[in-house]
Order: sequence, then structure tokens, then C-alpha cells
Amino acid sequence: MQQLTFIRPEILEWREIASPKIENDGQAIVKPLAVTRCDLDLYIANGTIPMKDQPFAFGHEIAGEVIMVGDQVTDVAPGDRVIVPFQINCGTCKNCRSGLTNGCTSVPAFSAYGLAQSSGVEWGGGLSDYILVPFANAMLVKIPSQLSLPVAAAISDNASDGYRTVAEPLLRRPGEDVLIVGGLAQSVGLFAVQAAVALGAGRVVYSDFDHARLALAKSLGAEILERSYALGMPLDGQFPIVVDASNIPDGLIYALRSTAACGHCTGISAPGRTIDNIPLASMYMKGITYEISRVHARAEIEKVLQCACDGHIQHQDVITTRVPFRQAQEVMTDPDIKLVFEAS
Repeated sequence: MQQLTFIRPEILEWREIASPKIENDGQAIVKPLAVTRCDLDLYIANGTIPMKDQPFAFGHEIAGEVIMVGDQVTDVAPGDRVIVPFQINCGTCKNCRSGLTNGCTSVPAFSAYGLAQSSGVEWGGGLSDYILVPFANAMLVKIPSQLSLPVAAAISDNASDGYRTVAEPLLRRPGEDVLIVGGLAQSVGLFAVQAAVALGAGRVVYSDFDHARLALAKSLGAEILERSYALGMPLDGQFPIVVDASNIPDGLIYALRSTAACGHCTGISAPGRTIDNIPLASMYMKGITYEISRVHARAEIEKVLQCACDGHIQHQDVITTRVPFRQAQEVMTDPDIKLVFEAS
């Protein structure tokens, strides 16, 4: 079968490899039909995030069709359209049973499709003819008939990530104002805008330096605020709920200083290994909660699916570019906000 393989920055190749085979009764084989580009993928592909000189399978936001299942797989069957969560999780360990599916203890830490260098284990990539799903009953989620494959693929990671940044804080504090600090986690920040609007936030303000993202955020229902975080002043602790999707140190500091007393700030990712000037004393005095974590994707998917199926969130509005599957290598470093690669 064909697999898109990361070789080095700016170089991805389709390579012929052996097709996966079912090796135990709990596994399934899925044919990817739509794969959306995670925000992280762009920066791996263009070299912004350095990787070791070691090829690995690429792509991890996956929707597809079940081709084959093991004898103990009861929740899905061949022919079903499914979302494949990007993280590998067993569903039965203590963490998985607690909804902490990012921390499954049955597999090496950080196990995921398309990110072999994180865990040291090659689980395959979404931009392949077939992938093996090791825990089919726990992982695979049927796609409702009214949902498109591109939207389903986005829900496997970035759309769920954006949702969780505001869903829990708004559950605790309904109707509060939300600030999303946009930037390099570009689609996650915009999915967070959609979720905040859908979940009944008060003001939803989107701050960024990129005109295309600002325009899209406005179309999604946000007030927009254009500024450079390196030069702009923080918003004086105005917002009880803040999301940092900038992935740059100045953006994080801006987000933290814009968080109101006793507010909650969620970081999408780590903007560097260490950061100077984090206002810890101010955060302590104001009682700010700062949360930084990868999304527990499998635990969030059903909630996000429900919002999509009820029509509360139109995830397709964030998907800006559609590309045939086999052209993925040609456009992986395109700066567009959200790409989807579709099988013919």
C-alpha cells in the first residue's frame, strides 16, 4: 500500500509499504477517506518544529471506512464510517476509564498516529491506504449520516481541542466573556471561537495579527482585535476565560495578563521549552488557573459530535482548502488555515 512519509523538512514522499494485518481479535483495519491537516503538521512539515532525521508516517486527523474487524470487535462493522481519534487508547486502563485518554497506560506515552517520534512507536499515519486500529471498540466512533467526512476528520483532534478549551470553563461559569488569543494553532483557535459562541459565552473576542484568521473569526461570530503580542498591551485582566492558541511566548504572556482575577486560561501547546517573564506573582495574587495539556481526544469526541449534529457548530466553515489525497505532499506546507485531503 501507499503511505505518505515525512523524510525531512519540506520533503514528504509516498512510499510503498506492507499493508497492515489484524493480529488480535480486538483490532480493526480502516481505510482513511478524509484527513485534515492538524495545525502541528504544518510546522513539522516546514521545519519550524525540528524532528529527528528519521522517516515516519504522516497525518493523524482521520475519518474513514472500516474494512475488516477482529472477532471481538462488536461496536463497529465493515462498511461503517468512523472517526479515528488521533491518540492511541485502550479504553480499559485507569486513565482511559477516567476520561484521561491522552494518558493511556497500556501503550507508550504520547502514542498517536502520524507522530512516531513522540512515542518512539510507529502506529502508521492517516495519509495511507489503510491503518490498523489496535483497540477498535474503545477508539472508533461511528459518524452520523448527516456529518461530512472532512468535519469528522477535524473532530478527531483540532475541533475537539478547540471545544474543550472553553466547554469546561463555560460549564462552571455560564455566560462569561471569552478571549481567544489566536496564532500558530490557527484552526484550534477558530474552533474555540465556534464553541464559545455555540455554548453561550458573553462576549467572544478573538485577538490575532493575521488578517485571514481575523476575517474568519469575525465571520464565525467573534469580535476581533488586531495586534502584535510583542507590542500590544494586555487587556488588563478583562476576561474570566482565556484561550492561548498563539504558540509563541509573547502570546502566552499576553493571554495570562488578560485573564481576570479567579479566571481560567488554557494553553493549546507549549510555546518553547522555557519562557521568561511569566507573571507568576500576579497570577498567584489574582488566583488565575492556567491549564496546559494535550486534548483527551476520545473523551471529547461524542460531545463535539452532538454539537455538530444539532447544528450548533458548523465546523466546515473553518476548513478552507480541499485537496485530493494523492496531492498532500505538494501542499502540506501551504499556509492556508485548514486543509482536508480527500480520497477519490
